[in-house]
Amino acid sequence: MDAVKEILLQLLIASLPAFLFPLSYERMGCQFQQNGNIHQRPTHVAGLTYTCTLSTLLCSIFASHFWNVVPINFGILPLFALVLYGKLWDGAVLAILQILIYPLFAENYTLSGFVLETGMLLYPFVFATSQFFKKASRQAKLITLSLFFVSGELMIGSSTFLVGGQALISDLNALIVISINVVVTMLVGGLFVYMIENTLEKEKLRQQVMQLSHEYLQEAEKLQQMMDAAPLGIILLDPQGYIISVNDTFLQLYRKVYTNATREELLGRKMDDALSGVPLETLASKVEKTLEGKSKTTELLQSSDHIFFTSTSPIQKSGSEEMIGAIFIVQDITELETLRTELSHVERLSLVGQMAAGITHEIRNPMAVVRGFLQLMREKSPSNLDHYYRIVMEELDRANGIINDFLSLAQNRPVESEKCSLHDIIMELSPLLWADANLRGQTIEIRLSELVPPLLLNAKEIKQLILNLSRNAMEAMGTKGQLTLETRLTEFGVELLVTDTGPGISPNQQEKLFEPFYTTKEQGTGLGLALCLSIVERHGGKISVHSEQGKGTSFTVFFPFT
Repeated sequence: MDAVKEILLQLLIASLPAFLFPLSYERMGCQFQQNGNIHQRPTHVAGLTYTCTLSTLLCSIFASHFWNVVPINFGILPLFALVLYGKLWDGAVLAILQILIYPLFAENYTLSGFVLETGMLLYPFVFATSQFFKKASRQAKLITLSLFFVSGELMIGSSTFLVGGQALISDLNALIVISINVVVTMLVGGLFVYMIENTLEKEKLRQQVMQLSHEYLQEAEKLQQMMDAAPLGIILLDPQGYIISVNDTFLQLYRKVYTNATREELLGRKMDDALSGVPLETLASKVEKTLEGKSKTTELLQSSDHIFFTSTSPIQKSGSEEMIGAIFIVQDITELETLRTELSHVERLSLVGQMAAGITHEIRNPMAVVRGFLQLMREKSPSNLDHYYRIVMEELDRANGIINDFLSLAQNRPVESEKCSLHDIIMELSPLLWADANLRGQTIEIRLSELVPPLLLNAKEIKQLILNLSRNAMEAMGTKGQLTLETRLTEFGVELLVTDTGPGISPNQQEKLFEPFYTTKEQGTGLGLALCLSIVERHGGKISVHSEQGKGTSFTVFFPFT
C-alpha cells in the first residue's frame, strides 16, 4: 500500500499542469478580452511554464525509493511536457533547475544514478523532437509524449538495478512497481495531451467566435451608418413584423409626432404599435401583407399637409425563398411635390408672359396709329377741344409706359454688360432728377465714394433702375423732403443706397413690395419695383429695403465684383 500511496502522490503532483493549465489559460484569455485585445490570442506558454515548473519541483521534493530500491519520481513528466509544448528556452531552464536540485533530495547520490534518475540521456531526443511535435497531429503527439514518458520512467525505475548490479528479474515487487509506473506514465501522457489539446482547441474556437462576433458587429455598425446616411427613412423588420433597426432619417420623421422618442424605444416593437398616431400608421397592415405574401409594394400616401412615398420589400434568404424579414422605406416628398407644382406654375406663367409680351407688342402699333390721328384731329379741331385731346393722349402715353414696363419685366435674357462707372451713370441722371425735385420742392444729396471701381453693368438698365427708385422716393415724400444717393465700397462689391425722408413703409407692405402689380399708389401699376428686382438679379446682385414709419425708407442695391 505504501508503494501505491507514493505512486498516487507523484501522479497527482505530475498531473497538476494538465489540470491547472486550462484554468490559467482561460483566465488569461478573459484578461485579454476585458482589455479589448480580441485580435491578440493569449499564449499558452506562460501558464504551462509556471505549472510545469511547480509540478517538477514538488515531484523532486516528494521523491522517494520504494523499499530503498525503486525510485519514485515523476518530475520528468512535466519537464518533457514543457519542452515539447512550450518554448525550448523555458524547457532548458527547467531541465537545468531539475539537475541542480537533484543532489539536494537524492538518497545515496552517485553520478550514474544522477544521470539516469534525471533522465539526462533523453534530453537531446526530447529537444530535437520539439519542433516536429508542435506541428504533429494529436495522435502523433500522444504517441511521442507517451514514448518519452515511458522511456524516462523505465530509466528512473531501473537505475538502481543498472547501477547497483541487482537482478531486476529476481525482485517481483520491483517489477510490479516499475510496471505500475509505466502504466501511470502512459495515462499521464494521455491526460497531458487530452487536456492541453482540448484547451487549445477550445481557445481557438473561442477566438474564431470572438473574431466572427467582432466582424459581425463591425458590419452591423457599417450598415447602420450607411442607413443613417441615407436621405430615406428605413425600418428593418424580422419575419414576425418586429422592428430590429431604424435609421436617423426615420427617427427624425417619427419625432415630429413623438418628440422625445429614442431608437431603443422603437426596437422590438410591432410595426402597427410603433406607427400608432403617426401619419404612416395605415401602412402597418400592408407591411404584414408583404411578410405573408412576399410581394413588393409602393404607394404615395397623403396625410394632412404631407405627402410620403413608401416602399415595402421582403428580405429573402440567399438562394431560397425563405422569408427572413422585410424592409420598409419612407420618404417625405412634400417639398419635392411643392417644387413640382411651383415649377408647373412657373412654366404656365412663362408661357402666359410670352403670349402677353407678344400681344402687348402688337397693341403698341395700333396705339401709335391712334395717337397720330388724334394729333391730326387736334390740329383741325377748335381750341376749346384741346383739353379733351390732351387727356386722351396722356392716357395713351400712360398705357404705353405700362406696356414698356411689362415688356422689360417679361424679358429674361442675359444682360449685355460692359465695364463702366456707376458714378458716371448717376451724374448723367442728376440733371433730370434735380428737375423733378425742384418741381416738388425737394432737395437731392449725392454722396459718392471715391474708392468705387468700374463694374460690369448695362448702363441703360441701371439708369432705369436709378430713375424708378428715385422717382418712387420723390413721390413718397412731401415738400421739403430730401433724396439721398450714396455709394459704398464693401469687401465683396459695391452698394448703391437710395434714401428718402418720407413716411416710411409698414412691415406688411415691405414683404410684398417686389411682387408684380402690387402698389400703394392710386395711379401706380405695381411694376416699377418688380422691374428693379429683375434688373438687379440679371446683374447678379441683390436689392433690399429698410424702412421705419415716420423716419423714411432706404433701398440698398448690391453689385458684386465679377
